Amino acid sequence: MENIRFRGPHLGILAVIFTALFLFGLSYVITFTAGAPHFPSPYDSASAIIAYFREHPHDALMCACFHFASAIPAGIFTVTAWRRLKWLGVRAVGPSIALLGGILVTVALVSTSLIMWAMAYPGVADDAGVIRAMYYMSFAIGGVGYSVPMGLLIAGIAIPAGFMGLLPRWLVVFGVILGVVGETSWLSLIFPGLVMLIPLTRFPGFIWLMLAGFMLAKRKAASTPGLTTEVG
Repeated sequence: MENIRFRGPHLGILAVIFTALFLFGLSYVITFTAGAPHFPSPYDSASAIIAYFREHPHDALMCACFHFASAIPAGIFTVTAWRRLKWLGVRAVGPSIALLGGILVTVALVSTSLIMWAMAYPGVADDAGVIRAMYYMSFAIGGVGYSVPMGLLIAGIAIPAGFMGLLPRWLVVFGVILGVVGETSWLSLIFPGLVMLIPLTRFPGFIWLMLAGFMLAKRKAASTPGLTTEVG
């Protein structure tokens, strides 16, 4: 039977849009200029955290808006990747694990960006106790609340794609490593020194999603009746 074309968004383009929106939002709060105001870490003093949101609400607001926007292509990428792997003939549980991880990533992005939006709202930063509590909640959701499910999303795609030869071995290994790093990042809740596992999942994860997205988008399903029923 002749191949039937997969009907759905392009995975690679979705990953690029997701990455671009997230990084553009991050550009408002991250600076590499010495002495310039920077988004506080949870290990900064309480006064530094409060001062940032009192003095730079616009930067926090713009970051929140673009990160909220990035959740949409992230969610669409997740559903499309799940559907495409099924269409390509994957019958293992991996795509469903990826679906769970991607949905949780999307929820984390929406939640943390809305909390930050509230933190940037006029007058909120005047209450020191409230702004600190909201900041720590935002950091937790956008930190391990993002990196752990991102590890599930990547590993859930990489492992079954590796078994079926849908992705090159080096990219599969890269994905498995990112999955392990992402899952291990939850330990940063107990051991603060492991907080670097969060960006080690986040930023290489962007690269992995774009590479895997473009490669999977080129794959065609086998010409069998059992696979053509997965089109949609």
